[in-house]
Order: sequence, then C-alpha cells, then structure tokens
Amino acid sequence: MRSFTEISTYLDAEGRVTVWPSKRDRNGIVVLEYLATKFAVNQIYTEKEVNERLNEYHTFADPALLRREMVGMGFLSRTRDCSAYWLNL
Repeated sequence: MRSFTEISTYLDAEGRVTVWPSKRDRNGIVVLEYLATKFAVNQIYTEKEVNERLNEYHTFADPALLRREMVGMGFLSRTRDCSAYWLNL
C-alpha cells in the first residue's frame, strides 16, 4: 500500500483532506490518488454516492471539484449522462 506521508500537510488527524493544493502539481495528484483509495473496486456509484464518499474524506465542502478532478485525471470514470461512476484500476 502506498504511503501518503508526502500529503500529510493536507490531511487532518482523521485523514480528511483539509485544503486543495493551490497548483495542479504532484501533491494534487497524490491527494486524488489518496481519495481514490476510499472507493471500492468493481462498484458502481451514483453521483450522489460519490459526493457522499468524498464528503467523508474532505473538509472544505466542494465534492464537485474533487469529483471533476478525479474524473479528469482518470481516477474515476463515468457514463456520458453522469448517472454512474466507477474506480479506474
């Protein structure tokens, strides 16, 4: 399992992301990779379920930003109508 110590400054004591890295740099990618570990393999999620899961693991109240970034960077895929999301392996 990957160590996420390099993003520890972005996490609180409960492992929730507290701030989005200001630049789309390595830390942003590692934060997305960390969040991807919170999704089950071979499970289909609705947009609402993705938002709920992301809300469990961040504190800055912007699941849409995280969801879009995860899709854009290829950590999650979705159907064209956004009715289903899944983790990319």
